[in-house]
Amino acid sequence: MALDLGIVIVNWNTRDLLRDCLRSVAASEGVTLRTVVVDNASADASAEMVRDEFPDVALIASPTNDGFPVANNKGLRLLGFEQGGGDDAPRYALVLNPDTVLPPTALRDMVAYMDARPQVGIAGPKLVLLDGSLDWACRRSFPTPEISFYRMVGLSKLFPHSRRFGRYNLTYLDPGVETEVDSVVGAFMLVRRAAIQQAGLFDETFFMYGEDLDWAYRIKQAGWIVMYNPAVTVTHVKRAASRQSRRAQNEFYRAMLIFYRKHYRATTPLWLHSLILAGLVLKGGRPLWHDLTQPSQIGAS
Repeated sequence: MALDLGIVIVNWNTRDLLRDCLRSVAASEGVTLRTVVVDNASADASAEMVRDEFPDVALIASPTNDGFPVANNKGLRLLGFEQGGGDDAPRYALVLNPDTVLPPTALRDMVAYMDARPQVGIAGPKLVLLDGSLDWACRRSFPTPEISFYRMVGLSKLFPHSRRFGRYNLTYLDPGVETEVDSVVGAFMLVRRAAIQQAGLFDETFFMYGEDLDWAYRIKQAGWIVMYNPAVTVTHVKRAASRQSRRAQNEFYRAMLIFYRKHYRATTPLWLHSLILAGLVLKGGRPLWHDLTQPSQIGAS
């Protein structure tokens, strides 16, 4: 029998949070699982901590930080997940951030949720921050040109309860209501093996941000649905690694550029295309301008 879960945790310099996360995974009840930590060249002895304190966890200690999707794909392949792959991999893949803490029944309940809904390819729980507020990224719409425009000009913040302007983070929805969404966030992304077999792994064109949206987009294109399940709550510290990196601050808008070029550029009229690029440059600054002048390197896959 295949394991219920194959868990991949990508870590970069969050040793103490990673320890707490792994302890919560180890305390999980009612599921069979295997955990892989992919450490992206941390300088805080994260890899040594995993080796010493969690001998049952598989460790991939990368000598370089090649980004979130590359690292996740290393872990997913180790667990047997691959496009067109066989059924020897666990029934579900869980992409999990090291700055999350799971209640003991969270994994069991999420697996049961997926088992009862065979049409669901991806599901995510309600993520809450340390202050108890909702992590809005845990249920999202795809950043279409229209939705991205509303966010960039501030209409989504001005009118968060509007069904038109509040679609970016679905701010008009009650956080306690189960709902079909475009995507959940890669901090806790439970994905059915069969969906991965159809859609493949993460697109490694991204470095961080956007790769989870792209994965959900491709899995939805393959005919699966994505669900937000607030019956399960998980704590998320949020940006524990990214706040340490100046590059991470630039990658959000680069990711939006990649996603836009990959999925929407071909159907966007020129006038709107020009507005979108102008908005991205204003937000992303000089680093994004460099990417815009080299289009063949962005969004080609």
